[in-house]
Amino acid sequence: MTDFELSNLELVFKALDLHMDSQVTLIDASILAAQHVPSYPPSFPAIVVSLDSAELAGKVKHTLLALYPASHPVSLVRITAPGALGVENLALSEIDLPSAMGPQTVLYVSALGASYSFEAFQNVIARLRAPDGCPWDKKQTHQSMRSDLLEETYEVLAALDADNPLAMREEFGDLLLHIVMQAQIAVEYGEFTMADVLHGIHTKIVRRHPHVFGGLEIEGEQDILANWEQMKAEERAENGKAEAGLLDSLNLALPALVQAEQFQARAARMKFDWPEITGVLAKVFEEIQEVQMAKTEAELHAEIGDLLFAVVNLARWYEVDAESALRQANQRFRQRFKYIEQAARTHSKQVSDFSLDEMDQLWEAAKRTHNSPDNL
Repeated sequence: MTDFELSNLELVFKALDLHMDSQVTLIDASILAAQHVPSYPPSFPAIVVSLDSAELAGKVKHTLLALYPASHPVSLVRITAPGALGVENLALSEIDLPSAMGPQTVLYVSALGASYSFEAFQNVIARLRAPDGCPWDKKQTHQSMRSDLLEETYEVLAALDADNPLAMREEFGDLLLHIVMQAQIAVEYGEFTMADVLHGIHTKIVRRHPHVFGGLEIEGEQDILANWEQMKAEERAENGKAEAGLLDSLNLALPALVQAEQFQARAARMKFDWPEITGVLAKVFEEIQEVQMAKTEAELHAEIGDLLFAVVNLARWYEVDAESALRQANQRFRQRFKYIEQAARTHSKQVSDFSLDEMDQLWEAAKRTHNSPDNL
């Protein structure tokens, strides 16, 4: 902080009608400009000092927009005379206008409110678990929330499949609730804290991206993935799991299609893969023939499994998420079958009363009714 800000800090607080003991974040503009997301909670106001150029203000604005709306109210505080300051109120989107700048400008960013703070949300969850909190929340354990966590995860996937930003925002929040609740339970059990969770993943991500946070030079995605696997192998060795294979760390509880895709992707990183897609397609047709040739129930079970595995590999080559593609196909089937059911009700019939040809005609009509590439 420059001599100006130190000597005039009391004046800045007075001009903004703040008490000196107010909880306010003080941060240098150059430090904030170097961040991608503000490093302080938006539940309290912030004072950004040394904002002395429109160029620097533009960089600060870009960082702040990661948390605040463009219309968020801010104030520019400037020296107007020795010992006197002037305040200009404007929107965040306007702080980099040349007319807004002046020597030794200070930016005041008003608080978004407690409901926008991760820390405040942690406090809400802890309050629910407190002795005088919610009876239902207080009795939850790691295991009791397991099924709900899985359900929320699938609801997130459904929102992603629908490409619905509003649904994504809501479902991400529901999923975050589970993460914070599980961390709070761990705090109460003396297992770990949310700070431990954040430290662990922060350290892991920085360590595994030396081409971003370090000096390692890597060319192309394949080199990045190969280096990633090398670092994970080193981590396994450090953890006494040197003998563990490349696929051993994958969670066997994953949905089968996801698990197959992960197995194939990891093997491909080690160049265990078809050189071109013609081999992948040929393998699918080969597996179909082997299904047709199966003579026993055990053979049929195994060959259908191999066929599904080959189809997942085909989806991977086309960069299609097999799990999402199947869920979408399920939804299309559901919509079309509901159309047939509605037709049956209109004619006071059961679906089974229709002939196969009639059902096929209704099926095609359903596809035309929901006329989009996804329904073809």
